Amino acid sequence: MRVYEKVRAYIDDNGLKQVAVAQKSAIPVATFNAILNGKRTMHAEDLKAICQALKVSPEIFIDYKSA
Repeated sequence: MRVYEKVRAYIDDNGLKQVAVAQKSAIPVATFNAILNGKRTMHAEDLKAICQALKVSPEIFIDYKSA
């Protein structure tokens, strides 16, 4: 599973709204949706902002063993 898929699953599994997470992470909603749909590359800065908005460590989305 790719990082953006894990982020999307986390948001869905926790009953969060994508719009709210996008706003908290200061990423435009259209850009955020493109990231979560795999249509735009998720950069390190994006992941950092999303994790700060979700109050989680990026490590929950990154599988170091398969890298």
